[in-house]
Amino acid sequence: MTAALSTEESAALEAIDEDAIARMLLELLAIPSVTGSSAETEMQHRLAGQLDRLDLNVDLWQADLPALRAHPDFPGTEAPRDEAWGLVATTPGGGDGPTVILQGHVDVVPVGDLQQWDGDPFVPRVVGNVIHGRGACDMKAGLVANLAALAAIRASGAKLRGRVAAHFAVSEEDGGLGAFATLQRGHTGDACIITEPTSGTLVTANGGSLTFCIEVPGQATHGSTRDAGVSAVDAYAPIHQALARLEIRRNKAVDPLMAEYRIPYALSVGTIRAGDWASSVPDLLVAEGRLGVRLGEDLTEAVADFETCVAEACADHPWLRDHPAVVTWPGGRFASGRLPTGHPLGALVREAHADAVGGPQVREHGAPYGSDLRLYAAADIPTLQFGPGDVRLAHSPREQVAIPEIVTVARTLVLAVLRTVGTK
Repeated sequence: MTAALSTEESAALEAIDEDAIARMLLELLAIPSVTGSSAETEMQHRLAGQLDRLDLNVDLWQADLPALRAHPDFPGTEAPRDEAWGLVATTPGGGDGPTVILQGHVDVVPVGDLQQWDGDPFVPRVVGNVIHGRGACDMKAGLVANLAALAAIRASGAKLRGRVAAHFAVSEEDGGLGAFATLQRGHTGDACIITEPTSGTLVTANGGSLTFCIEVPGQATHGSTRDAGVSAVDAYAPIHQALARLEIRRNKAVDPLMAEYRIPYALSVGTIRAGDWASSVPDLLVAEGRLGVRLGEDLTEAVADFETCVAEACADHPWLRDHPAVVTWPGGRFASGRLPTGHPLGALVREAHADAVGGPQVREHGAPYGSDLRLYAAADIPTLQFGPGDVRLAHSPREQVAIPEIVTVARTLVLAVLRTVGTK
């Protein structure tokens, strides 16, 4: 049974422009806004113009990178950058009602091997009602859903008791600098919906992640007399085995929201580099990877768990006992985050979706990856994710999204926003 729609809700749903949704997504996909590139800035200015045309109060600013990097809570970055622009737009007027944030990030990951793509990743392809291209689901479709919902609410003429704020952020893919800068500027709200791809489900919790680097020393010598040296590759092997056991231990007891995943908190070694000459015994191996952070786990606890594992492996090795590996933590620092248990935002979005599409309520679960959710949650802003697309296609040459998914999310956002901020 779905609820009867109010006059304001019906008018706003009628105002959703499906053709404009497709056009806007194609325009945004053509901007190669890879994390840290100048195209990120281009995206922010393009979106600022779009938001200004909706007669919103727009705050477009250049972030003070040195000040942000010096902050004790700085979330870290991985991509080099010279600038970062923040963008927030808020509906004018309003009264004593709450503020709802519609959030999304504008950056995308690099394209990888071009040979695996069917065409240029930044020349979007349309096949039926599906659009292909880098950033299609992660997460320019979500940005478009936010814009479409805002445009429909504005076109309907609804008089809001509260306010709606669009937060569009850079640098989500490498740590969350953009969301961090937005919150540091003082932009806040009473609830936040992030339109990351969730495959028609409601994500109310994120596991976190940390980027680690392990430097394993060896002792160089000629390859023909390798017994006179110590191979850093051989010395690393027991550390790698210890990390595999650590992953098993860290995944023995998991939160029910993460129970559907075989490895909710993955520990993955992504790169290994060793040696500089084929006929020399390598005197250094550098392994870099990702440590999954459990729901509710403090980052310092995760770091200590990992470093203890590496130290114990070194203590059991005849060479590493006296020449231990060194662990450092470069890159982004993604804490876990979650919507407080029982918070009404989850039920409100589920009901809005059911009323928007005339179907059942969506399933709630957690996600094993980090996102900006944890930054808003840490700022005491109840936050969840609901957006178009399948995250399994994100970061891949098969990235795509179906237009009807964007429309469904936009319809859900319209109802969720109007029911949260209230109308006069």
